Amino acid sequence: MKNNKKETEKKIKVAFPHMGTISIAWSLALKRIGIEPFIPPYTNKRTLSLGTKNSPEAICLPYKLILGNFIEAIEGGADYVAMITSPGICRLGEYGNNIQKTLEDLGYKANYIELSLYDGIKGLIDFLKRLTGHKNYIMITKSINMVIQAIFALDEMEKTLSYYRAREIKFGEAERRFKKGLKLIESSNNSRELKKNKKLAIEEIKKTKIDKDRDVLYVDLTGEIFVVLDYFSNQNIERELGKMGVETRRSLTVGGFLRDAIIPKILKKGETHLERAFRMAKPYLMRDIGGDSLECVSDVAYAEEKGKDGIIHISPFTCMPEIMSQNIFPKMRENCNIPLLSLIMDEQTGKAGYITRLEAFVDLMRRKKRKEEAEKKKLAKTSK
Repeated sequence: MKNNKKETEKKIKVAFPHMGTISIAWSLALKRIGIEPFIPPYTNKRTLSLGTKNSPEAICLPYKLILGNFIEAIEGGADYVAMITSPGICRLGEYGNNIQKTLEDLGYKANYIELSLYDGIKGLIDFLKRLTGHKNYIMITKSINMVIQAIFALDEMEKTLSYYRAREIKFGEAERRFKKGLKLIESSNNSRELKKNKKLAIEEIKKTKIDKDRDVLYVDLTGEIFVVLDYFSNQNIERELGKMGVETRRSLTVGGFLRDAIIPKILKKGETHLERAFRMAKPYLMRDIGGDSLECVSDVAYAEEKGKDGIIHISPFTCMPEIMSQNIFPKMRENCNIPLLSLIMDEQTGKAGYITRLEAFVDLMRRKKRKEEAEKKKLAKTSK
């Protein structure tokens, strides 16, 4: 009887806000520890409307979308909503209290729980202990290992997608195969299956028919991490650039964040993104001023050093750290000749004007690249 009772016992449903494909990684980790993940509908116009309606007017876009995700999750039956937070100068550290109070004022009944990522592995262990109420450290360790492996697998899949999308012969094929690969990742029950499915997912994307001779531009994406990674809030910028023959590289990734904040130093290989940021931002910015500002300034210098065709800085409207970054960029022009486009996103951003700006930027990069190639050929002829 006891066993039957345990089997029929209701599992708690836990929801995380969307940010690109991150919900897949959390879903795998929660299932591994016996918790039912609740994935609300992917962020859409209704989500934005719910968040905007119940948010302060001047608050940034990620806040509004996270609040909208939580409202939809609670309406769908989630028992817990989990907020990722961090200390520091960015307003993110204050979002949790505001969101929790707003949900209470709106009459939504759900448990609110925070995960502080800058507490490292200990923070993840404490978070999962609070959710499950037990101290099965073996199961908790397996769950943490699952989420970390899944994040790195998803990052690698996104990177592969970007390569094939910029060269595909039939538009949309690479993304269709990518989504097929995501389903493989979602079906993983343990680390061994995840490793196998990651390989299959990448092989699936590589089946895309491409034009290897296409003249492709290489562009880095930097900015506030949420809008860089989230398809809805950046209006799927990588897909739009892929249509134009642009291969993108995200300077900020969840995997990169894990290397900086979660993975112990002894296990890290090479220079992390944050370490590089402190090194390369120094001539322009001497210390961390909150958010991803330090990383953004260094990313411009790094893209220039690596010979990229351009860099795009994406930020939410009213984000103070990114406003500081944008004010530093003109000074960087003295040493960096790389084309740079700044895009500010909010609920009012129109698609048509946004695409026009991307097309103009791509045209600028192509003309610059052709001019430089012509000058190199001319120099080669005169030196003979």
